[in-house]
Amino acid sequence: MHNNPTHNEITFTRRDMLKVGAITLGATPAAFSPWARQVQATALPAKGKAESVLVLWMAGGVTQFESFDPKMEAPLEIRGKLQDVQTSLPGVRFGDTMAEMSKIAHKISVIRSFSHHSNDHLISQVMTLSGRVVGRNELFSEPNIGSIVSHVHGPRNGLPGYICLPGITRPGPPPYNFFKSGWMGNQYLPYCVGGLPEEPDFTVGEKLDDPPAEFEEDLIPKSLALTKDVPLARLTRRASLRQQFDQALKSLDKDQQLVAAESKYKGALRMLSTNALREAFDIYQEADTVRETYGKTKLGGRCLMARRLVEAGAPFIVLDYGYDSDYGNIWDNHNAPSQNHPPIQDMVKRGYHLAGMDKAFAALINDMEQRGLLEKTLVVFLTEFGRTPKINANGGRDHWGAAGSLFVTGAGVKTGQVIGATDKTGSEVTTRPYSPSDIAATMFHSLGIDHHAFVNDFQGRPRPILDAGEPVAELF
Repeated sequence: MHNNPTHNEITFTRRDMLKVGAITLGATPAAFSPWARQVQATALPAKGKAESVLVLWMAGGVTQFESFDPKMEAPLEIRGKLQDVQTSLPGVRFGDTMAEMSKIAHKISVIRSFSHHSNDHLISQVMTLSGRVVGRNELFSEPNIGSIVSHVHGPRNGLPGYICLPGITRPGPPPYNFFKSGWMGNQYLPYCVGGLPEEPDFTVGEKLDDPPAEFEEDLIPKSLALTKDVPLARLTRRASLRQQFDQALKSLDKDQQLVAAESKYKGALRMLSTNALREAFDIYQEADTVRETYGKTKLGGRCLMARRLVEAGAPFIVLDYGYDSDYGNIWDNHNAPSQNHPPIQDMVKRGYHLAGMDKAFAALINDMEQRGLLEKTLVVFLTEFGRTPKINANGGRDHWGAAGSLFVTGAGVKTGQVIGATDKTGSEVTTRPYSPSDIAATMFHSLGIDHHAFVNDFQGRPRPILDAGEPVAELF
């Protein structure tokens, strides 16, 4: 195997694969057959136009009925009391809460046939973040899509290869952290802007009946906040001293916690040393009119920072919004008594729910287009599943893996279309279903990464980038 593979090329020869196969697969002829070719994880030409990927990760299960797939012809217990609205695409209608996104429907591709087998939050979220089919035993073993991208492409312009913004939301209870690098090794963990959450269990603490949507959230990473007590020159001297221990550290590189700590230290120092990178995290440099356009909400601020990070060159960003100490579980609107939510069709009108998402997402897409960022950035709206067709007795909707809606735009994909369809009640997908693996393959394809290739895990064993999935053909 290569001793010093670059970030954008890791090649395994047949001889290399056979050596590993003799150890890991029992050295049987049948076991060798999948490996009997040269495979590589590399940036492939003519596969996609994306230089960056921005994932709008709304963990919890965003309702499709009140957003991108309303069913006005269905019975009242399915359609509810809300209406729909005509979009900029003839014959295509969104839920009436999506007033701003409806105006730019021609700039996105809506996928109404997102579907998979699970109604479980934990399994569904891991499948969506990794693109891999998992069970309860694989919740923490599989790498996020961003970890693979970070491995193949590496950092850019001094920014980490994979950033989570802020990377603090946790499903539960108890709270789980699914921003993981799994078998890729801890050096490919995301750089979480929010660090460790102060209140990882979002269910703890009193929640207001109607909390305000406007929120001035401080998203500047604490690691970038230079103080008078620790000037940059002093940090630089510390780094030089640290380098004297590099040789000793190399002998300990199998200690994954140490690897993660070392890589984060170097990454933070690199960002501290560059004014432009520190400023990329500061949305307060934006004009007040721009911030108003996005909405002065948590989601609006995160969308604005995501645009600034794309502008600074970040390769892969997950914008994370779904479990919150102030709002509870924003999207998981069963309306159980413990959630302290109003009925879902009232909930969606709140500024931190669909109404705020509508404003922030439309502002983000328009802003990125005007700045020339959209043509080189794939933007993917993701949530782990849809909601049940029938509104439950409490006025909420429950988990529904069988059908949900996403959207994709940017990086040269075909827009102004609706891909896939559901039946008249929204219960089942009536066209080809697209799974989390297919969405992951779409991201890799757009970045020019061969999703059929293999990469080494942290023990040097070859693993397939994806076990299943193909890019959504209609987008290309």
